[in-house]
Amino acid sequence: MYTILHNSRCGKSREAMKVLEESGKDFEVREYLKEVLTKEELKDILTKLGLKPIDIVRTNEEEWKLNFKGKELSEDEVLNAMIEFPKLIQRPIVIDEKSGVVGRPKELVEDFIK
Repeated sequence: MYTILHNSRCGKSREAMKVLEESGKDFEVREYLKEVLTKEELKDILTKLGLKPIDIVRTNEEEWKLNFKGKELSEDEVLNAMIEFPKLIQRPIVIDEKSGVVGRPKELVEDFIK
């Protein structure tokens, strides 16, 4: 079973959702702006992605620029920033039990669910 971290206001996220819907595969939707991820969930997702916290931060978001840009942050501090401001989390992210992918572009999702 797949899980998509989804933001319905994001075109790329909607594209990834469409890929999943058209695949006929089972998946669940986690609207992470409404149901904020825990630190443990974020760590698990990062392990599946093989990435560090800063790798999935949307550094162009206003919240990042105002609060964190130019600061030396530990991985734990970056995780806390994503929990406080979930909008900072890159999207879409599609995961399964073992691995995952940041779905930009949507072809990465297509390849991942094959």
